[in-house]
Amino acid sequence: MDSDLSRDSLAVPEAAIGEACGETPLPELGVIEQVWETDPIPTDEIAERAGEAFASLPLDEVPDGGEIAIGAGSRGIANLAEIVAGVVAEARDRGYEPFVFPAMGSHGGATAEGQREMLAELGVDEETVGCEIRSSMDVVEVGRTEDRDVPVVADANAVAADAIVPINRVKPHTDFDGTVESGLSKMLVIGMGKQRGAKTAHDWAVDWSLRNMIPEITERLLDELPVVGGVAILEDQRDDTALLEGVPPEGFLDREAELLERAYDEMPTLPFDDIDVLVLDRQGKDISGQGMDTNVIGRRPFAIQEPEPDTPEIKRIYTRGLTETTHGNAMGMGSADFVHADLLAGIDMPTTLINALTASTTRGVRLPPAVETDRAGLIAALSTIGIVDPETVRVVRAPDTMHLQRLYASPALVDEARERDDLRVVAEPSPVEFEDGEFAAPPAHEAVADGSGED
Repeated sequence: MDSDLSRDSLAVPEAAIGEACGETPLPELGVIEQVWETDPIPTDEIAERAGEAFASLPLDEVPDGGEIAIGAGSRGIANLAEIVAGVVAEARDRGYEPFVFPAMGSHGGATAEGQREMLAELGVDEETVGCEIRSSMDVVEVGRTEDRDVPVVADANAVAADAIVPINRVKPHTDFDGTVESGLSKMLVIGMGKQRGAKTAHDWAVDWSLRNMIPEITERLLDELPVVGGVAILEDQRDDTALLEGVPPEGFLDREAELLERAYDEMPTLPFDDIDVLVLDRQGKDISGQGMDTNVIGRRPFAIQEPEPDTPEIKRIYTRGLTETTHGNAMGMGSADFVHADLLAGIDMPTTLINALTASTTRGVRLPPAVETDRAGLIAALSTIGIVDPETVRVVRAPDTMHLQRLYASPALVDEARERDDLRVVAEPSPVEFEDGEFAAPPAHEAVADGSGED
């Protein structure tokens, strides 16, 4: 993707980094793996289980042949197309007329066609899910909050339907902590509110906070609209579908709070609370709403009146690039200390800034210093943490903040892994190899895939 930024003019050459930092010793890196016990839903049962979750909702008041608006649109959800298709099929079997609407706030460039395209990229289109996709940015004001008289808006197509059913993953949010965070309620308030609703919510959240706003607006929406419930998704540490559950309207806040506790227990995290340098191969909106999950990196520098997570403590973060499916949206890059020139080349600044303006998190898109090569990024990070001893420095390289089972780790962390039941050593430390200054080794989840090490 063409960038508004000049890669060559902004990225600091490796030679300049070397001259400024002097002789910086690099640690060797081995490969470790987190030991996770998971029990995902079999892939061939996903659609059926999704249909069962929908069937458990209170559908008695939906008229025969009634239209059911199914909200979808969150990125990074495993098996999303199959889940939506399962709900659509069950709705049709029961005599209803389902349609899908994008419930994604301002994403997709805040345009109807852009949101339709985003759904298609997530695997959700008319062919894969078996029903019409109705994409519009039109909203209807359905009420106002009692506390602060904030307008409450919702997708016009959904408001006109006989029933509304959001489908979303319940997980920790990147911007705030609360009894409900990312999930069904947030999809109603911000996703179904389209660009106007998302912008209104984030504007008011500066003073009110999303932790207080989302529950109140959710209750208002449930009172005013025919929301018959939602299909909640939980994923395990490997990002596989672990639970599909129909949540009735009266359980949105209470049940979602319970599911959030389980989501915190099962989310992938770094296995160390104290890290000197974290290298991330990529960031993106499909990885986290903030590009890098703030709950994983322990940083939330862009949030207003929201505390940062207590752990982990990471001294420096170096991010190497953007995912393809983020389409240049570099939201959250401001959490890094250094970025690779490839990240600059991939930025679509208008899309990134629109996202930041809508979410009132402009500090999250501040551009960190950019380096020409991976070697320069690693040297720059290491040279700014104090005296570096290759045997004791704590360095981790991960694919991203979502895929954390297999990691590159420096000798001190490999030694620690040997003493822990929740970690195992896959490959012993060896010198970091570079090709033209770039890491020669593949991302950690591909490491030793040829059978070497202890895999």
